[in-house]
Amino acid sequence: MSTVSWPDPARAEVLHHWLQGLEPALGLRADTLRPASEDASTRRYLRLDSARGPLVLMDAPPASNDLRPFLQVGAQLKQAGLHAPQVLASSTELGFMLLEDLGDTPYLQALLQAEPKEADRLMRAAIGALVQWQSRADANSLPAYDEAFVRRELQIFVDWCVLKEHGRQWSAQQQNWWEMSCKVLVHSMLDQPMVAMHRDYMVRNLMVCEPLPGILDFQDMVRGPICYDIASLLRDAFISWDEERELDWAIRYWEQARRAGLLSSCDFGDDFGEVWRRIEWCGLQRHLKILGIFCRLKHRDGKPRYAEDLPRLFAYAIKVSTRYVELSPLTQLLQDLRGSLVQDGFSLR
Repeated sequence: MSTVSWPDPARAEVLHHWLQGLEPALGLRADTLRPASEDASTRRYLRLDSARGPLVLMDAPPASNDLRPFLQVGAQLKQAGLHAPQVLASSTELGFMLLEDLGDTPYLQALLQAEPKEADRLMRAAIGALVQWQSRADANSLPAYDEAFVRRELQIFVDWCVLKEHGRQWSAQQQNWWEMSCKVLVHSMLDQPMVAMHRDYMVRNLMVCEPLPGILDFQDMVRGPICYDIASLLRDAFISWDEERELDWAIRYWEQARRAGLLSSCDFGDDFGEVWRRIEWCGLQRHLKILGIFCRLKHRDGKPRYAEDLPRLFAYAIKVSTRYVELSPLTQLLQDLRGSLVQDGFSLR
């Protein structure tokens, strides 16, 4: 356990005793504990060896994490025929969970290195898994992604990106522009079929597995708009695509969702142009939220590297806001923060 840094030595001792109780049954080698990956939350992931090969340990301090949703949603994913990591042992009281290791190849790493044909194969597999989940999952037991939820997320942008990162105090007119923009986004997002929504269905939370990707970080799932997760996948915070490819994958998703009956309850399901608008607007709300979260990680949590992707997120937001007249008030606000992107053009590369 010497390769793992523990800000709280007492927590290391608690983990040591927990692993001791599991060692005989699983053949654990606690001395091989090592970092696996970092998380933007207070969770972190460690890896250790066992008689059955490498395993992943989730360290989720109970003061700020609840493991019960992870267990509940993970069971639903498996019932839907999807690839969530098997839970080998857990303690909701202590905040530890021992999981199947889905390997060392996240989608992000694979896609950054992939030739176009392989990238297309991986993205189609992720789209297929998403439609399968939306078709088979029972969303009724999940928390509702309602207007209050959407607005709380948008407020993160104001608190941490506008006020903290850029030091702006909006005028009454700017506040009015913001409220107009929020109303447009809220209405678009809630006027959609509601399905089981991952909230972070992005390539950093998918692992390269066959035949379907391994799905991670699903503990915050909600019942929300159908277009949100495909927007998260196509316009990722860490990798960008030409719009031609975005549209190709969006059309494939739309066709599969229609065949599965996921869009039959709405009046725009047969109109791809309207579906694409909903996808773009869901993505815009998400990117505003992530702008705030990445600024919060920088200023509050001492994780400045997330701020390196702020230009990508601003470019996404400006691209969408300048495309639709209903969002012109938001363009005014974004121009005040990042005027050069609006005036001189922008690149997602």
